Amino acid sequence: MFGKEKIVKTLNVEGMSCMHCVKKVETALKEVKGVKSVKVDLENKTAEVTLKEDVDTEVLKKAVEDAGYEVKE
Repeated sequence: MFGKEKIVKTLNVEGMSCMHCVKKVETALKEVKGVKSVKVDLENKTAEVTLKEDVDTEVLKKAVEDAGYEVKE
């Protein structure tokens, strides 16, 4: 990985209220091709997504919305 920049995108996720919600969002994002890791913060309502390759934010947003949550700009 030497010489490659890490791509990290942060999404603002609305509608999470418990750790079950966090797990659902994490799972949905981890299933997106190109995602390396996901860290969801319930208190701050954010999902920090580390990517192996550039993934369009709209693809990540759709994964979260398909899981039943909303992404705010």
